[in-house]
Amino acid sequence: MKTRSTIIVTVYIVFLMLPIYWLLNMSFKTTNEILGTFSLWPVEFTLENYIKIFTDPTWYNGYINSLAYVSLNTVLSVSVALPAAYAFSRYRFLGDKHLFFWLLTNRMAPPAVFALPFFQLYSAIDLFDTHIAVALSHCLFNIPLAVWILEGFMSGIPKELDETAYIDGHSFWRFFLKIFVPTISAGIGVTAFFCFMFSWVEMLLAKSLTAVAAKPIAATMTRTASTAGYELGLLAAAGALTIIPGAIVIYFVRNYIAKGFALGRV
Repeated sequence: MKTRSTIIVTVYIVFLMLPIYWLLNMSFKTTNEILGTFSLWPVEFTLENYIKIFTDPTWYNGYINSLAYVSLNTVLSVSVALPAAYAFSRYRFLGDKHLFFWLLTNRMAPPAVFALPFFQLYSAIDLFDTHIAVALSHCLFNIPLAVWILEGFMSGIPKELDETAYIDGHSFWRFFLKIFVPTISAGIGVTAFFCFMFSWVEMLLAKSLTAVAAKPIAATMTRTASTAGYELGLLAAAGALTIIPGAIVIYFVRNYIAKGFALGRV
């Protein structure tokens, strides 16, 4: 029975890793080889695709731009969501449930609904083609998600902790930052992970709200074409590199994610 389970898990993992392997395999091939032959490994191994990405400003600036607005959005979303989630978890006020539901409806809407309004707004106030424009637009989706996740963690913390801190003479912000936030560090890790990943993979708003200066890597990849067609090897190399930031984030918050799925609202 144990051997059968091991075989099933191994087959499942191989099945999941196959697309990633094939992407890496293509990234070390030329476009002609990709289109002309079928092989499990490169016949003519080449690093030209990666060299072009790291030497062409259009490509590496795309990665820098993406990391800039994704990091900014993650910090903004978590920072705004923390006090909001605390209010929902600790206080009862008129319309609190309706407000909480309204926040979640923003997360349910597709990004295409907001692309044109954001484009016109940011063009009018000279924020178009900036990192802050994309970061703020993603906050519309990430803040409700962050509030929802963090509220679940905070509701699991007894209110006696707050009362004890106030009796000991702690101010609200001292208690919140020094005692309460470390207590829900697992929830913050999970929240940051989901905010980062949504902002990293979202493409419509990132493309619509940028042109040149803040153009993300996703926009660069969709415009990679020549007279002979798309440069598949170059696209594969770019796709392989886009996996790295997410993998790094998962590595650093892996323990928090495990606790989050076990204890939180996720």
